[in-house]
This record gives sequence, structure tokens and C-alpha cells, in this order.
Amino acid sequence: MFSYILFILYLKKNKNRSPKKVVSYHGKYMPGLSNKLLSKLEAVSGGSFGGERLEFCDAIELLSSDQLVLIGSFADKLTACKCSEMYCYDLPDASKNSLIRTYNVERNINYTNICVSGCSFCAFCRSEFSPDAYLLSDEVLFAKISETVSLGGKQILLQGGLHPSIPFEWYESMLQKIKQKFPDVNIHGFSPTEIVFFSDKYCLTVEEVLCRLRQAGLGSLPGGGAEILVDRVRRELSPLKASADRWLEVCRAWHKIGGRGSATMMFGHIETLEERVMHLARLRELQDETEGFTAFIPWTFQPNNTKLKHIKKTSSYEYLKMLAVSRLFLDNFQTIQSSWVTQGLRIGTLGLSFGANDLGSIMIEENVVAAAGTSFRTNETEFKQSIKNAGYEPKRRSDVHCQPSTANLRLTK
Repeated sequence: MFSYILFILYLKKNKNRSPKKVVSYHGKYMPGLSNKLLSKLEAVSGGSFGGERLEFCDAIELLSSDQLVLIGSFADKLTACKCSEMYCYDLPDASKNSLIRTYNVERNINYTNICVSGCSFCAFCRSEFSPDAYLLSDEVLFAKISETVSLGGKQILLQGGLHPSIPFEWYESMLQKIKQKFPDVNIHGFSPTEIVFFSDKYCLTVEEVLCRLRQAGLGSLPGGGAEILVDRVRRELSPLKASADRWLEVCRAWHKIGGRGSATMMFGHIETLEERVMHLARLRELQDETEGFTAFIPWTFQPNNTKLKHIKKTSSYEYLKMLAVSRLFLDNFQTIQSSWVTQGLRIGTLGLSFGANDLGSIMIEENVVAAAGTSFRTNETEFKQSIKNAGYEPKRRSDVHCQPSTANLRLTK
């Protein structure tokens, strides 16, 4: 079924398109990729990380090409190598370790939708005096976490808008109360943009903010607010948000005190292909330095109900290609996550053959993407079956974002 879906996507993408330059590869003729790049892809996808790396121009060539199937096959080969290393102890038959694909059960809790950032791509935020503005009470917050725990969840994703009136102690108190009531739940909370906002608003250094939040109960740092780590894009989309340098500064500081977290990219709006690759390059450079990122999660911009609703949604074809290129370029990231929340479960699961080794969470609750008119829902049984139908072995992970290394990932059936 997935091969058929891919075939349809390929035909749709190449409809009425004249062929590009043709090169020979393994006896087949493929348009778009140079022999030099193909040789490099062979080395990189085979796990030979002794020095061969994709360069900026290589990533541009891949993203500009029509060779989704070929690029995906290289990404899948590299993913199999990564999984064999990460899960070498997990299955009795070592040959099956490369087929493990993970998922999680968690809840995305947005403690407030009040935000002063005014990002043009956001359909979720409200002003402080909007009739549908909210700030979650302890009672509502605890009920959400309690339901998550009852469904087997061990982690919450806790984020909110940039609220203009809350004192910093409120955030510390919220974390402390959560950990007192739910000590085994990992709080994957506060994006780097929130940390920068706290630093500026409360006249604290980034390091002070992070240390105080960690002491209060913060377990790991989500990579939200990255969008595209190029200031031209950020000035146009979200001029009041943290710059690219400051976003990276937060991650660097968090990693230096032993913290771990994810990195993200929202693409398919006003950015160029070159700016996408600049984003990847900056993440790879920081990962070389700190080894603090546990996962990379790219997703597509959802334009409905935003100020950018005139922008056409990025196709599944382009999403899968970006996912595959991310795997190949970010050779120092163990986990690449497929975004079924923006793509739907069918394409999200297909992403497991295009460089992703993790399908994310079943997301008991999700608000930000849903506010932009995209709302997919599923359950754990359907999630696992979808992974199996794609030919992989589903394994439920637990709070990977607070682990020192994804090589030490704890898995439960």
C-alpha cells in the first residue's frame, strides 16, 4: 500500500514536467543527481562516518532534485545502521534491530495561549484581553496529567505563549507542584524562545533561568520556536522572537549543564532551500560541539487561520524529501522523528522509510497545529499497527529526551 502511495505522489509531483539531466546509477538511469554526490551518498548511508559528510551544496542538490525514491533509499539505509547501533541489545535476532521504530505516549499541554510575540504563522495565540484567552488552573493542569498517566504516559510536553504578566516564580511553582504530584513524569518543557523571553523579562541570564527551572523540576528542553534558524526569515515571520543566535545559545547553555532536548524545523513558508540547509548546518555544528540534541523533528507549516493563509501547503512529496535529506545531512543525530501530527498517520508512517526512526507520540492532546486547521487523531493500538504494516517492529520508548544518549534508550513493548 505504501509503495502505491509513493507512486501516486511521484506521478503527481512530476506531472507535465520535462526530464532533467540523466546520469547512470547501478545500471539504472535517474534524473537529477551527479555521480560525485551518488558516491558520497553511498559512503554516508553505509555508516562510514570517518570523514565523509554531506556539504551545503550536496544538500541543495538533493532538495532540488526529483529523486525522492533514491534519496529515501539512502536515508533508510543510514537509519538501519543507526538503529542497529542503538538497539543492539534489544532483540535476540540482531538482524531485526535495524527494523525497530519507536513511539511514545505523551500529552502536549499549553499552559496559556496568551502571547505577545504576534508571529504571522501562528493561529493559536491570543492577546491578554481576548475573550478566549486562558491560563490553566492547577486543577485543570493536574487533570490533564492524571489522564496522561492513566493511559501509560510518562512525559508531558509543556509549552505556552509569551505571557506579559506572569512572574517568574509562577513557572517555578508550576514545575514544583507537578513534580510533587507526579514525580515519575518527565517535564519536557519551555522552548528556547520561552527561555529567552524569561531572561529578558526578568533580567536573568539564560544560565540562571535554566538552572532555576531545572531545580524546580524541568527534565528536558523541547526544540520549539526554531522555525528557520536564519534571521532574515525570523525578522519577517516573528520579529519579536529570539534571534537564531539566541535560540542556539539557550540550547548550548542547557547542554553544558547536562541537559538534553530536541531540535525542530518548521518549513514550507517564506524560506528558501538554501535557508533550510543553513538551519540544518547550524544544528549539526552545535551537535558536534555539545552532543546534547536527542532528536530532530521537521514539520511543515500549516497556513490555515494564520496571516499567511495565502501560502500553499507543502506537499507530502516535499515533506518526505526534506525528512530524508535531514537524516543524511544530520549524521550526528541518532533520532529523526516523522511528523504524523502535520502529515497524518499514513504519510507519517511512510516517513519511517525515509530516514525517520521515531513516529513521535500518539499525542493525547495537541492545540497549536489544530488551531491552524490540521487535526489528526489516533490511539496506541492503531499507532503500533501502522508501524507493523509498514514492515517495522514498533517499540514504545520512555522519556527519551531526558536520557544522556539515545544509545541508552529504554524500550518497553
